[in-house]
Amino acid sequence: MPAIEEGRICVMKVGRRAGEEVTITKIVDSNFVMVKDKKKERKVSISHLEPKK
Repeated sequence: MPAIEEGRICVMKVGRRAGEEVTITKIVDSNFVMVKDKKKERKVSISHLEPKK
């Protein structure tokens, strides 16, 4: 099972949203994904995400 896939729940590691749980909605390319948080969908670097177990 890949660590980064659509529907996977992750935790933000960096920035003012650090510690916030998000869900991956779309894989943009090898470096970026679209995530859905409490309010809206955002483009985020994969390096800023930590997948939950």
